[in-house]
Amino acid sequence: MKRRSITIAAATTVAGLAAATVLTQSAMATDNVADSSTGTKPTVVLVHGAWSDASSWKGVTKRLQAEGYTVDAPAVPLRGLTSDANYLSDYLKTINGPIVLVGHSYGGSVITQAATGNSHVSALVYVAAFAPDKGENASALTAKFPGSHISDDPNAQIPTALNPVPFNDNGTTNVDLYIKADKFRDVFLSNRVSSRGAAVLAAAQRPITPQAVGEPTGTPAWKTIPSWYLVAGDDHLIPPAAERFMADRAHAHTSEVNAPHDVLLTNPTTVSHVIEQAARTTAK
Repeated sequence: MKRRSITIAAATTVAGLAAATVLTQSAMATDNVADSSTGTKPTVVLVHGAWSDASSWKGVTKRLQAEGYTVDAPAVPLRGLTSDANYLSDYLKTINGPIVLVGHSYGGSVITQAATGNSHVSALVYVAAFAPDKGENASALTAKFPGSHISDDPNAQIPTALNPVPFNDNGTTNVDLYIKADKFRDVFLSNRVSSRGAAVLAAAQRPITPQAVGEPTGTPAWKTIPSWYLVAGDDHLIPPAAERFMADRAHAHTSEVNAPHDVLLTNPTTVSHVIEQAARTTAK
């Protein structure tokens, strides 16, 4: 009798566990249905430009993560537009689900080419960035309108604010372009950061090759992917008139803030809001 009681008790326990498992699975299924019905937040990929690095997105990343977004900020080689775009294109293929692709400065040129043909990229966001058309390059777009402080001599082969540093590239002499330390605060920050703070950023800047800013763009992704553009109204690197021109041509959702080229540093909340607007508008 005792053995039968134990057997019945064991059977009852197993049945109870089975029922609990079914209920748990049912609840999980319900949760999944709810998640799919409300949509999944896209992954936000932040692409830096020249004379900065992925850490320049720190303030923006912090705000987006606080809102529940997955954020990636890959390092861009800054060696050449085609190679940089191919690098980013391969990186994007490792991400599942929708992507909001954001570019700052030269990073705009990179996302313009890298996103072409990628159906997962639901929105492009240009932040004081180049949005070139096919055959255009960053250097020509900078010179298209007055206002850039990158050079005070339009005939100079290398802009006067830049310091060329030769390096050996597999047996061939190449050049890295740095912003001169005494020009960095004006060109990149419009004198809105202290001299000491600007000196720290200038010391850590990532250089770019002339090939990267001079290489023509391929088929631009903004012709088929919805775009947003944040104009930096006090930009001393890309003339604000050039930014407005590129935004208008791309039929971008455009906003403007009184900020320098490094608007990521000075106005991270504004930048984050534009990115979130693009994410919400294109949510699937």
